[in-house]
Amino acid sequence: MKRILCGLIILFILFSTLDAIGQVRLPHLVSNGMVLQRETPVKIWGWASAGEKVRLSFNKKTYEAVTSVDGNWLITLPAQKAGGPFEMKISASNEIKLENILFGDVWLCSGQSNMELSMRRVAVLYGDDIASSANPMIRQFLVPVSWNYNQPQQDIQGGKWEEANPQIVLSFSAVGYFFARDLFARYKVPVGIILCAAGGSCAEGWLSEETLKSFPEQYKIAKQLADTSYFRNLLLNEQTSIRKWFDELSKNDLGRKNKPWLDQSLDDSLWSVFRLPSSFEDAGMDFKNGAVWFRKEIDLPESSSGKQALLELGRIVDSDSVFINGKFVGNTTYQYPPRRYTIAPGILKAGKNNITIRIVSQSFNGGFIKEKPYQLDVNGQSFDLKGPWKYNIGAKCGPSPMATFFPGKPLGLYNAMLSPVVNYKLKGMVWYQGESNAERATEYKSVLSTLIGEWRKRWGQGDLPFLFVQLPDFMEPKKDPSESSWAALRYQQLKTLSVPNTAMAVTIGLGEWNDIHPLRKKEVGQRLALAAEKLAYGDNKLVTSGPIYHSSSKKGNKIELTFTNCGSGLTTNDGKELNCFAIAGADRNFFCAKAVIKGNKIIVWNEKVVNPEIVRYAWADNPAGANLYNREGLPASPFTSE
Repeated sequence: MKRILCGLIILFILFSTLDAIGQVRLPHLVSNGMVLQRETPVKIWGWASAGEKVRLSFNKKTYEAVTSVDGNWLITLPAQKAGGPFEMKISASNEIKLENILFGDVWLCSGQSNMELSMRRVAVLYGDDIASSANPMIRQFLVPVSWNYNQPQQDIQGGKWEEANPQIVLSFSAVGYFFARDLFARYKVPVGIILCAAGGSCAEGWLSEETLKSFPEQYKIAKQLADTSYFRNLLLNEQTSIRKWFDELSKNDLGRKNKPWLDQSLDDSLWSVFRLPSSFEDAGMDFKNGAVWFRKEIDLPESSSGKQALLELGRIVDSDSVFINGKFVGNTTYQYPPRRYTIAPGILKAGKNNITIRIVSQSFNGGFIKEKPYQLDVNGQSFDLKGPWKYNIGAKCGPSPMATFFPGKPLGLYNAMLSPVVNYKLKGMVWYQGESNAERATEYKSVLSTLIGEWRKRWGQGDLPFLFVQLPDFMEPKKDPSESSWAALRYQQLKTLSVPNTAMAVTIGLGEWNDIHPLRKKEVGQRLALAAEKLAYGDNKLVTSGPIYHSSSKKGNKIELTFTNCGSGLTTNDGKELNCFAIAGADRNFFCAKAVIKGNKIIVWNEKVVNPEIVRYAWADNPAGANLYNREGLPASPFTSE
C-alpha cells in the first residue's frame, strides 16, 4: 500500500511539474499597470508548451495564436485609441489576468547614470514637484541592470510598472519623469517610460554582437568576455585580490586597534589639521591610498538635544563611514553619491558632539569635493562644518586592485536588457549617454548613428523619433582655449543630428564643475519634451532648439557665422558681451575672440589672428560663461567651424 501511495505521489508531482512547464507565461514588461502604445498595432507575447493554443481576451474580442516548436507565441492587437484602464486575459492550460492597462505613448529612456539618476537624488531641488507628483497616467518600468556576453536573453530579470506618486516617483528617472510630465501636461495622454539604462555604460554596450563587428576593438573585448572560462577566472581573481586588499587594510588600520579612534574620549591633540573641503593632495597630506580618519567637535544648543537631524558631507572620494558621538550614522561605498545622512533622534546632545569620518581612498585623488554642502541641519538651524578638522592616517597601502566594470563593456547590456524589450511598441526613444565614451570621442558619431540605426531596425517601426542629450559642462573651467575630449564628444553629438528624425537637447549651463551627476534634471526633461513636441507630435511652429551653427565666411580678418534655430533672434542670456568664442588661423593656435551679434549672424575676430580660418564656441570641458542663446531662452550648441 505504501509503495502504491508513493507511486501516486510521484506521478502527481511529475504531472504537476509538466503542467507548470507548459503553462502560459508572460515577459515582465507585459504585466499589470502596463502602458501600451496607442494608435499602432501592439504585440503581446510569451511562452507556453509547443503547439499549445493561446487565447487573448481584450475589449470583448478574442485573439488566438499557436505556440511554436520552441515555445514562443505572439499575438498582435489592432491599434487602440488612448485611454483605459483596461483588463486583459491570456489563457492556455492556465489563465493570467492583467489589470489597470492604459493605452498612451511609450518612450524608451536609455543611456548611463544621468538617465538613471532618480528623483530621490535630486529631491533637494524638487521637493514641490515630488509632493505634487501623484498621477496614475504617468508610469515607469525600471529594467534591472544586468549583462550577458553569450547570447540575447528572452526576458529581463524583473521589474514592474509603477504609477507616479510622491513615494514611488522617488525611484523614477528624474529626466524621464520631467519629460513625461511635460508631455502629459500638453497632450493629456498616458505616458509610459521604460527606463533601460545602466550607470557607466558605454554606447557599445547597447549594440548587438553582429553590429559590434563594425567596431573591431570593442568586438574583441566582447568576444573575450563571452569566453565562460575567462569570465569565471576574471571574476574569481578580481574578487580574491580586492578582498585581500580590504582585509589587509582593516587589519593594519590603527584606528580600529586598541582604543578605536571613534571613541568620544580620544585625545586627538597630536592629530594634524585639515581644512575641509579639500583634496588630500591640495592639503599637503602624505597620503594617497588606505584609510584616514577625520574628527571634529561641534557645540550644539539645548534645543538640538535628542532631535533628528540631517548631516550633509558633500561628496567624498572614495568611500566613507560616519559616526556621531561614537554611533554609526551611515556610509557610502563609492565616490559619486551626495552624502546626506539622517541622524536618528537621541544621538545628538546639548554641548559638545563629536563627528568622526573614516575614509578609504582606493585611487590617487581622495578628499572632500569643493563647493558642496558641508553642514549639520537640526531643529531649523544649520551648523557649518567647513574649516578645520583633525585627521590621522590609519593605514597606508598601495592602490586597490580594480574590478572590471561590466556595464562599461560592449554587448552585455544589449543582450540582457535591451534585446528582451524590442517587441514592445514605442512612441520614441530618449538617450542620455556619452560620458563613458569621451576618451574615444572622435568615434562617437559613428557609434551613435549605428546604435540609432540598429535600434530602429530591431523595433521595426521605421525611423522612430530619437532624442538625445548633449553633455553638460563639467570639470574645472580653464581661462585659455585648449583641447577637450568633452567638447569633441559634444561636437560628435551635434553632427549626429544629420541622422533623420533625431533631435538634441543642449544642456550647457545645467552642469556642475565638481559633479558628473548635476542635479538640474528638470530643464533637461523639459528640453527633451520640447524637442519631442516637434519631432514626434508634429508641432512644427514651436522653437525647440537653441542656435545651431550652419556656416562661416571670411570677411578680412574676421569670420562671419550663420545659424539655424535662431527663433525670434540671437541674444545672450545674461545681457553681457558674447563669451567663449575662440579663433585661429591655419596654424590652429587658438586665441580668445571678440564676438558681436549682427542680426542672425555673429562676427568673430582677434587682432592677433590676421588670417583667420577656424572659430570655436564653448570648446571646453566646462565652457563657463557660454551665453549665446535665442530669444526663446534656449542655449546654442558648442561647435567648431572646421
